[in-house]
Amino acid sequence: GLSSWLIWESESENKLDGETASDSESKSDFGGSSAVPTSDDTPEVLNRALSNLSSRWKNWWVRGILTLAMITFFFIIIYLGPMVLMTIVMCVQIKCFHEIITIGYNVYHSYDLPWFRTLSWYFLLCVNYFFYGETVTDYFFTLVQREEPLRILSKYHRFISFALYLTGFCMFVLSLVKKHYRLQFYMFGWTHVTLLIVVTQSHLIIHNLFEGMIWFIVPISCVICNDIMAYMFGFFFGRTPLIKLSPKKTWEGFIGGFFSTVLFGLLLSYVMSGYRCFTCPVEFNNDTNSFTVDCEPSELFQLQEYNIPVVLQSVVGWKTVRMYPFQIHSIALSTFASLIGPFGGFFASGFKRAFKIKDFANTIPGHGGIMDRFDCQYLMATFVNVYIASFIRGPNPSKLIQQFLTLRPDQQLHIFNTLKAHLVDRGILGSLEDA
Repeated sequence: GLSSWLIWESESENKLDGETASDSESKSDFGGSSAVPTSDDTPEVLNRALSNLSSRWKNWWVRGILTLAMITFFFIIIYLGPMVLMTIVMCVQIKCFHEIITIGYNVYHSYDLPWFRTLSWYFLLCVNYFFYGETVTDYFFTLVQREEPLRILSKYHRFISFALYLTGFCMFVLSLVKKHYRLQFYMFGWTHVTLLIVVTQSHLIIHNLFEGMIWFIVPISCVICNDIMAYMFGFFFGRTPLIKLSPKKTWEGFIGGFFSTVLFGLLLSYVMSGYRCFTCPVEFNNDTNSFTVDCEPSELFQLQEYNIPVVLQSVVGWKTVRMYPFQIHSIALSTFASLIGPFGGFFASGFKRAFKIKDFANTIPGHGGIMDRFDCQYLMATFVNVYIASFIRGPNPSKLIQQFLTLRPDQQLHIFNTLKAHLVDRGILGSLEDA
């Protein structure tokens, strides 16, 4: 979110703002919804160093120091390459799932539910097997076809995935206990919604990464920049509340974060567009059994000259400007990150207020849990994936050839003759032969 630190004041009433009698009745059905206990998780060394500051400035310094540490870690994993990035995405996904499931487990006192935690993690395993199996088949096609066990798993992947899920479904039905029917179905839905929010989005992040690391780094960096700059503008200039769900978020922070993020996106895109290691799609090299990011840059990453609108020419003093086409796309990405992305944070804030919790966990001092840091990232990942599919990605010749080579000889000949006749009719094959 823009700034995930919320002010939680002690309340004399038993209900949150907007809570109705039906909410209280519902809580009694599920055994109550006491808040998950939280504690001051700030490292002792920081507590001692900042002991003379007010709580407001102490929080500012703690958040700032930990933010720099997280940014440093982000640069390190980028340097380590695509495989490490994918592993980190998987670890983040598992931790976010754990945080959300734990809230349901604690808040609704699900301790007596048979197999609840076991089934939750089993369904996580099933969904990951399905999504990552699809990814392996798609991006490691030649390797899969080369190894007989992988080829069999790939051929029957969806059937195996369905069989695994069906096993979990039957286990859930067998675990139903008469006195817990309603709560068990509630937690069954809780688990599936969590899978939809967490696993699906992390799968899309992996897909974005394969399109080129720039499609992974720029969107994530824009969300991080917006989070930081909105917090800075709100901290120093914030006066006007933005939304009741997050009392400390202000219009000043929202607007300041927007302009800062758009400018940051343009600059970062300009720098990264000049490096093939960022712009080339991540592909698996079957000869070396490793990932490669080497290619001839597409038009998106080649400098072009654009005419500046006449209205702005007198202001900037230029008639044309040289920039990468990707920078234009970065404006769309940074705009979404700063205007729509925060609604992922607002959604998370509403979720936390509903269950009277301050943060999803206390993993990162001053920042809460991993989910508190990635609430906007998941929404951003979906947008980037849809944006690439709608405006960027075209047919992939290498994948077509890979699939063609796996066909039977008679099928290959049929496609060859059809393609040849089509090229002759268009006059393309004849001109090539003449040349």
